[in-house]
Amino acid sequence: MTVLVTGGSGLVGSHVIEALRARGETVRALVRPTGRAVIERLGAEAIPGDVRDAAVWHAAVRGIRGLVHAAALLQQRASWQEYEAVNVDGTRLAAHAARTAGARLVHISSVAVYGGLANYRPESERRTEDFPFQPIPEHDFYARTKRLAEAVVREAAEGGLTAVALRPNVIYGERDRLFTPRVIRVVRRRVVPRIGPGTNHLSCVYAGNVAAAAVAALDAPVSGFRAYNVVSDAPPALTQHEFLAAFAAALGVRPVTIPIPAGLARGVMTVLTSRRLARAATAFITGENPYVDERARRELAWHPPFTAAGAVRRSVGWFLENEKPGR
Repeated sequence: MTVLVTGGSGLVGSHVIEALRARGETVRALVRPTGRAVIERLGAEAIPGDVRDAAVWHAAVRGIRGLVHAAALLQQRASWQEYEAVNVDGTRLAAHAARTAGARLVHISSVAVYGGLANYRPESERRTEDFPFQPIPEHDFYARTKRLAEAVVREAAEGGLTAVALRPNVIYGERDRLFTPRVIRVVRRRVVPRIGPGTNHLSCVYAGNVAAAAVAALDAPVSGFRAYNVVSDAPPALTQHEFLAAFAAALGVRPVTIPIPAGLARGVMTVLTSRRLARAATAFITGENPYVDERARRELAWHPPFTAAGAVRRSVGWFLENEKPGR
């Protein structure tokens, strides 16, 4: 039987394909024509199309046992209508297709559904999947549509679909276009800011570990709808300082670390961006990862296969070979 992956040329989807192929699964990917070459290099069958097009789903879901829905708009300049069409309506079509095919749906959601963009604190917390949803600002199209998409999946499960929603935090890794290249650019300048004491643990997870959770969710003995945080790499966890040092070591550079008080960093970023974004960025950089993922480990038997140190080496190695950032 085949597993269908959407967003297969993106960060999470491509790692899901790699994880499935590594264990001998037949994989099909619904992908835009521009991503077809990536899919074929990963060893999957490419079905050119758009998740917003109901007509392409009929051929895509033929003979599948599971569907990993990773396609989404993320941090892109787009209208509310565009975000809604991809993240909500595309998920609705995915859920309908999975139910029609009698396949399990694994939906890649996000901790953004909880709301609270700058809600990262220096002290440790234990936010489980039962953590109450907070208000989401009207302008945060991504978080709003990811929450709506989860509601679509939950509703489909009430109609007989077996569905799992995975909620990662910030994801890094090979083929990332957001977080990873930004970190690499900063470290390659050889002057690395340490905002605050640097002893906190960043709220991020390696794409390969998210993919391992998606593969586990395809086979786990769950029914109906179930949501899981997927928010940490294999131990040991790295502090903010150690995380940046791992990037430096992988890049072969010896940067100078400049301690910067959090208040000063927030003030500078406010001048460069906005008060809202500066507050959110400073909270993320100086805050402790507040989420826990024991439920996924217990119910999905998910064990992240990659440590943060190893994941950083893999990620940087891929970028140096394929992107050569900062050169």
